[in-house]
Amino acid sequence: MSAPPELDEVFVRSSDVVARVIEGELVIVPLTGGVGDLEGELFSLNETGRAIWDRMDGRSLRRVIEDLGEEFDAPPETLAKDVLGLIGELLQRSIIVRQAG
Repeated sequence: MSAPPELDEVFVRSSDVVARVIEGELVIVPLTGGVGDLEGELFSLNETGRAIWDRMDGRSLRRVIEDLGEEFDAPPETLAKDVLGLIGELLQRSIIVRQAG
């Protein structure tokens, strides 16, 4: 089990998944076994999850939260909770990986 994500860490998308937008929904497809709960399982992200996914480009989670605060009308504490929750779930499923600092 991975350590929980921290705000100053950077996470990137795993090279073992592909993501495509299908009818407005982001669908993530594992390319290899061991990613996700079951081989061949698909994942989809809602609008908020997609906004987080789109910002996983080398920014720290703290920066992601700041950027989301400019787009969404939500308190920073709520955004932090949502970001840490989603990142923790994606990390546990090996859909994202920690970027070495």
